Amino acid sequence: MKDPRLKQFAEVLVDYSARVQKDDVVLISCAGTEGAPLVKELYALCLERGAKYVEYEFTIPDINRYFYNLASAEQLSYFPQHKLDFMKQANVYIGLTASDNSMVMAKAKQVSMIAWSKVVRPIIDQRVKHTRWVITRYPTQSAAQEARMSLDEYEDYLFAACCMDWEEESRKQDALKACVDAADRVRIKASDTDLSFSIKGLPGIKCDGRLNIPDGEVFTAPVRDSVQGYITYNCPTVYQGKEFNNIRLEFENGRIVRANSPGMDEELNRILDTDEGARYVGEFAIGVNPKITVPMRNILFDEKIFGSIHFTPGQAYDECDNGNRSAVHWDMVKILAGDGELWFDDILIQKDGLFVHEPLLGLNPGA
Repeated sequence: MKDPRLKQFAEVLVDYSARVQKDDVVLISCAGTEGAPLVKELYALCLERGAKYVEYEFTIPDINRYFYNLASAEQLSYFPQHKLDFMKQANVYIGLTASDNSMVMAKAKQVSMIAWSKVVRPIIDQRVKHTRWVITRYPTQSAAQEARMSLDEYEDYLFAACCMDWEEESRKQDALKACVDAADRVRIKASDTDLSFSIKGLPGIKCDGRLNIPDGEVFTAPVRDSVQGYITYNCPTVYQGKEFNNIRLEFENGRIVRANSPGMDEELNRILDTDEGARYVGEFAIGVNPKITVPMRNILFDEKIFGSIHFTPGQAYDECDNGNRSAVHWDMVKILAGDGELWFDDILIQKDGLFVHEPLLGLNPGA
């Protein structure tokens, strides 16, 4: 029996996030075949909304793994021009992941994955800069297992976090954006964390369901060379098919000068050595989705955990550009709930994961 929440989910993606309308050219891209039920709902809705062409594609990560492990240097350097050509025709992109194994790339050649990410960067840039795009996840047994949940529990969690009144959430985020816009210095204090940096002149950007579902964050970026101190992330992160825990970064004048993760130091530093920008930070964000409260080993959810921040080595976003450029954009999450303080200038904004600054109290769950 079809879950009736799928149609509601598709309506959020098509009508609110991507705003599909007459004469749009739409690309629906699904990693993994288990997402077919949602792809069907999305495809039908896009046609009903008047899109003049809807392309859909399924990729299979287990097949992609062969490319990373077997491709020659010549094959890794080939640029798929046809993909860029079509992306230039599209003005809507809906991407979903429905993988049956989040660790499928754990043993893939990391150097090949890094090289390929550089080659296809122009396609990603075209999609990000020139389409109305949204990224989401489809509930699978694999994702539920990663989240330490049953599939039923995971589906309830996902639909609650995604099918929200995003217009109301957007209004709530206005106060936090105003605080970010007015701030100069930020300080984060918690266990094995004492980090300071400037955000002066860099705007706060609301993430209110337009580009990611689930959503729920306000981000900015640090002045590139201003970051000082150290941070230990307490949320697991999966990057290039490998899980990293308790990553600790030390900064001097904006640059990561030391990086550790138990048992994964070599892999961590190899990623941070992808290019010069990978050791600088391109994003600082505050998670505010009240329905997301625990790590799920899925960054699309984890970076939105209420009472968390993420501090991201790598590429800055165009909307808040601190000048950092990199093939890497690695969202690493620090949960402050129960342990942590967030300061803007001399104002305590958040303590132990709850907002304490009066203009922001309406963001707290249940407010």
